[in-house]
Amino acid sequence: MNSQNFTPLRILNSKEKKRIEKELEEQFGIQKIPGILVQRGKERLFLFSGNLDEKEIKEIESEVIVERLGIYFAKFIEEGIKLSIEGAQILKEQIRKNIFELPEDMLEMWMKGQDLQISTGKKGFLIIKYKEDFLGCGKASNEKIGNFIPKSRRLKEKN
Repeated sequence: MNSQNFTPLRILNSKEKKRIEKELEEQFGIQKIPGILVQRGKERLFLFSGNLDEKEIKEIESEVIVERLGIYFAKFIEEGIKLSIEGAQILKEQIRKNIFELPEDMLEMWMKGQDLQISTGKKGFLIIKYKEDFLGCGKASNEKIGNFIPKSRRLKEKN
């Protein structure tokens, strides 16, 4: 392989997956992750539910650099696991706790990537929900909820 900065994909074993499921259960009430968890680097987790097994994935990666496998699912952060927007949507049927119901008057601010100046009485990652839509994770502190919507996915200002 040519790339010196290349970090191979790492398929998490069942013990590692169980540890992540336990952490997600504590954070959000999630009990089961459907599919294979693949790690890229130290932080990024991808969820793969295709037909390739671990051996086939490794064979492909021995021939070409595989940028990602599956859908970006979550990220390890010092304070816990932060679900991506897609991760929250995939697991929405299991999410039972640490949900912040977004009021309608804050929806546009959130979708534009702004932090919400609101006290929730909680600290740490919250699932942001508007009506039936799961909008990803925010990080609650005493006085605000930090927004993690990537710039490329934010609602643009009207001209």
